[in-house]
Amino acid sequence: MLRLVECVPNFSEGRNQEVIAAITGQIRGVSGVSLLNVDPGADTNRTVVTFVGPPDAVEEAAFRGIRKAAELIDMSIHKGEHPRMGATDVCPFVPVSDVTMEECVNIARRLGDRVGNELDIPVYLYEHAATSESRRSLADIRKGEYEGLAEKLIDPEWRPDYGAPRFNVRSGATVIGARQFLIAYNVNLNTRDKRLANRIAFRIREAGTARKDAAGNTLHDEKGEVVRTPGTLKAVRAVGWYIEEYGCAQISMNLLDYTTTAVHHAFDEVCRQADALGVRVTGSELVGLIPREAILESGRYFLRKQSRTAAVPERELIHAAVRSLGLSELSPFRPEERVIEYVIAPKEKKLVALPVADFVDEVSMDSPAPGGGTVAALASGMGAALVAMVGALTAGKKGFEDRLPEMERLGMEAQALKDRLIGDCDEDTKAFNRVLEAGRGKPKNPVEQGNQARAVDEATKGATLVPLGVLERSMRVVELAAQMVERGNPSSLSDAGVGGLMAAAGAEGAYLNVLINLPGVADREWAAATLQRARECIAAVRERSAALGAAVAQRLESR
Repeated sequence: MLRLVECVPNFSEGRNQEVIAAITGQIRGVSGVSLLNVDPGADTNRTVVTFVGPPDAVEEAAFRGIRKAAELIDMSIHKGEHPRMGATDVCPFVPVSDVTMEECVNIARRLGDRVGNELDIPVYLYEHAATSESRRSLADIRKGEYEGLAEKLIDPEWRPDYGAPRFNVRSGATVIGARQFLIAYNVNLNTRDKRLANRIAFRIREAGTARKDAAGNTLHDEKGEVVRTPGTLKAVRAVGWYIEEYGCAQISMNLLDYTTTAVHHAFDEVCRQADALGVRVTGSELVGLIPREAILESGRYFLRKQSRTAAVPERELIHAAVRSLGLSELSPFRPEERVIEYVIAPKEKKLVALPVADFVDEVSMDSPAPGGGTVAALASGMGAALVAMVGALTAGKKGFEDRLPEMERLGMEAQALKDRLIGDCDEDTKAFNRVLEAGRGKPKNPVEQGNQARAVDEATKGATLVPLGVLERSMRVVELAAQMVERGNPSSLSDAGVGGLMAAAGAEGAYLNVLINLPGVADREWAAATLQRARECIAAVRERSAALGAAVAQRLESR
């Protein structure tokens, strides 16, 4: 899985395209970073930039963007409609995949320290990175904006988290933090009536609705604040409006934290509220991008509501989410254009994307890769697929209703192993090619010879670790197959057996590939430890697969 962090810095320049291009050029120049969107606004005189990438790369790109903005933007002459307090006004980090919020908080703090010390810009931390509850809200930190910043910095209560409490006339101050991914999501209604849409929006949004007395006057508490009836959904902002282009009213929502209120929960709640008003939901739309896990979880949710297993291939989960949420009602929903991880995935030709006949032909050619390592990974991947199939043929079926949670758990693990092993097919070929690349060329002196030798050694270790990973994953597939033999649908007994034996074959092939690579590793201590690890694993595979094969054959022969 890709480790991805999103960063959405807001720069206080929305009119000068040369300045905007210079800032985004700094971001784009960091290896591994994908620039997803640049949204300048002339009236706000502000540009919102969105980019993603691995944590370290995103942190570096954010610093370079902030540094360039400090060089080119003079806040003393800045005018715009949007609240702001600095050349880089706000810079949040957002976990997207395989990254925790704590990691994003640490990124925010490291960046804040660097911006404060190296650029002499006061930095405030907000949201999850905030150092106190009073600084969680961006609006509270930004109160008074740039014009009130000099006075604010004098107040001990507003001493910056990083940097000196000194007014930087040119750059102002920057707010850096960590927050959850914001999903912009609209639900479509079978009405043109904006008022009905607003009634639903006020009922569901976290802020809720203002209470009124019998005369229709808004009620206030003893502090003078409006008394509200809370909405039904947490971390949700919502408003109703009419879109003439679509000919329907919509509930327009910002889901501030999809781990608190997911897309499918928001959709179902709108459906419930709409039904109470005699209105029907006809579909919905996503505005912008969505993290892969968010839409996969929606697919799982709707499949489970149908008493079906969620242990299905990823494309089926997305299909279930798109159909159930009606995401293609207004325009076709294309996952490759709307799911972040798919958008930034390398557009490379993959062996596993070939038709079966073409893949087999490619293996049969006179090139050493793809070869035995790729075929071994494919064999184990096919084994995992069979294990997942048996789980799906058991889950929820008559007579096995009580095994649905168990089968779904095993099936989901098998699906994940299948995806990883199929990915290993291409990774094995890449690893082999990296070894060839490292050894290419003739070194001209001892220094170059040493560098090349080290590069070849590291590449050979990498080429060894790929089949070792296949070997270890294959062992887990064999274990899952054994559980399916015991607990799965007896009608699929032979499928579970074949799944385990395919994985065992893949393990044997992977073991041979470990053995053939190890002599080329110069680090003999590493090689010895890796060999021992591989021997223990293949011994376990052989013992378990032999028991599995015998158990399946015995049960089938006794029928």
